[in-house]
Amino acid sequence: VDETYQLNIGGNTDFENMTLEERLRTKRISKTEAVTSMVPYSVPTRIGPSDYVPFLGDKKICYIYVRGRKFGDQPVRVILKLEVEDSPNSAGVVIDVIRAVKIALDRGVSGPLISISSYAFKHPPIQVEDSEARRWVEEFIEGKRKR
Repeated sequence: VDETYQLNIGGNTDFENMTLEERLRTKRISKTEAVTSMVPYSVPTRIGPSDYVPFLGDKKICYIYVRGRKFGDQPVRVILKLEVEDSPNSAGVVIDVIRAVKIALDRGVSGPLISISSYAFKHPPIQVEDSEARRWVEEFIEGKRKR
């Protein structure tokens, strides 16, 4: 990957809140770190909410661009447009987090749950590869990992 960007527009309250520079800055940082953590070298990257368009309602439109090189150093470009209802996107992840918190409560565990945080959140206390985070969650569920 040589460079990438992701631009998001939407019409819900989350996008409206991003019109405030203070909220936009922190959102852009967390989204950028989530993407750049997946590449083991520095890549010019721009990620974040781009605009609030009220008539879109809960629809989120995302434009993703990736330029890079493939086998034989041949150039490749990927341009993608994604349209989704934004609110339901986090439901599955939230349910997983609630289940993990319930397990922790039942075991008397307090403090940050590193395993589920690394698996579910864009900016966890410890950032690891997705496959390792999933393994941590499975170990936590099985009782082999405290947090």
